[in-house]
This record gives sequence, structure tokens and C-alpha cells, in this order.
Amino acid sequence: MKRRTTMLAGAMALSLVAACNRAESPEETRKDVAKAEQKAAQNVAEERQDTQKAVQSQAKDVQKDVQDMREAKSEGDYKTAMARIEGDYKIAKEKCEALAGDAQSSCKDSAKSKYDTAKAQADATYHGNRS
Repeated sequence: MKRRTTMLAGAMALSLVAACNRAESPEETRKDVAKAEQKAAQNVAEERQDTQKAVQSQAKDVQKDVQDMREAKSEGDYKTAMARIEGDYKIAKEKCEALAGDAQSSCKDSAKSKYDTAKAQADATYHGNRS
């Protein structure tokens, strides 16, 4: 009896193994292939969308970085121009000190006028007439 059960179990196992390796029908294969192709196409489409979203996000970041860089450059250029303008004004005032009376006053007024004009031009150039 024990031997018969063992043989029966062996035969069942052998039939299960044989069933695992049996070929699918052409119709089953077509269905499985179609499902696999559909799933692959869906995965590719999803990855393309994810890639496009990531690229758009990075592009926005790059645009923001470029804008920040331009603003920093403009502000730096303004500060540089103002340093030059203020330096020129201080030099002009010092040169006026060599003069006396009305000539000195006139010289300082002229220096201040040049300073005001140069500052207004720098403000207009770098800040759009913003003071």
C-alpha cells in the first residue's frame, strides 16, 4: 500500500511537471503578448510623462536661477557705478578746496550737479528710475 501511494504521488508529480512545460495555444500566446505589449507601452508612456514633468520643473528652476543671476549682476553693476560716481564726486570736491570764496562754492555746486546727474542716470539704468 505504501508503495502504491508513493507511485501514485510520483505519477501526479510527474504529470504536474509535464503540465508546467506544455505549450500554450496560439490564441493564449497572442493574448499574453498583446497584454505584455500594452503594459510595456503604458509604462513607456508614463516614463515619458514623468521625464517631461521633471524637465519642465528643472527648466523653471534654471529660468529662476538665470533671473536671479541677472538681478545680482545688475545690482553689482549699480553698486560699482555708484562707487565710481561717489569717488568722482569726492575727488571733485577735494579739488574745489584749492579755490577760494565764490569759485570754491561754484566748483562744489558744479561737482554736486554732476554727481546728481550721474546718480540719476545710474538709477534709471539699473533700477528703472527707482530710487
